[in-house]
Amino acid sequence: MALPKIDKPTFEMLLPSQKREVKFRPFVVKEEKILLVAQQSGLEKDMVRAIKQILTNCVLDEKFDPESLTTFDLEYMFLKLRAKSVNNIIDVSYRDVEDDKVYDFQIDLDEVEMLEQGKVENNIKINDTVGVVMKYPSIGLVENVPEDLPAAELVEYLVRSCIDVIYDEDTVYPAKDSTEEELTDFIESLDIETFIKIREFFDNLPRMYYKIEYKNSLGHDKTIELTTLSDFFTWG
Repeated sequence: MALPKIDKPTFEMLLPSQKREVKFRPFVVKEEKILLVAQQSGLEKDMVRAIKQILTNCVLDEKFDPESLTTFDLEYMFLKLRAKSVNNIIDVSYRDVEDDKVYDFQIDLDEVEMLEQGKVENNIKINDTVGVVMKYPSIGLVENVPEDLPAAELVEYLVRSCIDVIYDEDTVYPAKDSTEEELTDFIESLDIETFIKIREFFDNLPRMYYKIEYKNSLGHDKTIELTTLSDFFTWG
C-alpha cells in the first residue's frame, strides 16, 4: 500500500548576484544526511559541495543553475534555507578578547541581510588603452582550489581565476583562451596601484551582514560583525 505524500510549504528568497527572487522548499531528512556526511569529513570543499547539492534539490526554479552561484550566493541562500528548514533562531557563543569571558547570543537568521558595499568596480583600467574586467568568484573556484596551494599563492590564484577578459584598444582577450602561465605572467607584470584596485574589487563584494552589540564585564561597549557562514555555524 502506498504511503501518504507529505506536502511541503514553499517560500521565496533572494538570489543575490542575479537580484531576483526564487522559490524553494525547506530541506528534509534526505538533505540533512548530505550535510551530516560532509560535516564528518571536516573539509570546506565537502561542505561547499553538500550545500550546493542541497540548494539544487530545494530551489524550485527551472532557471536556477548551481554552477552559476557566487560564493556569497551560496552562503546567503543556505542561511535563509536553514532558517525555514530547521529554526530561524540559532545560539552562538563568542569569547571577548578583552576580558576573556564567553558571551552567549541568540541570532534571528531572518534578520541577516546582504550588505551592498556601493558599486563594485569590475572594469579596472591599467592605463589609457589596457584594462581588465573581473568576475565574481564562483563556487566552482572554491571547489577547485588545489589541496597543496601555499597560502602565499592563494591571492594570485583567486585573481587569476576571476579575470573575465583583458582588453586593449584593438582586441578583447577572454581569460579562458589564455593559459595559466600567461595569466600569471600578466598578473605579475601589473603595477602595484592596479593590483590594489583588483584587491579592492574582492574587498567590496556583497556579503552577509549581522551585527551583535553588547557590553562586556569591564563596562565597555563591544561589536561583533558576522559576515560568513563560519561566523554563524561551526562545521565538523
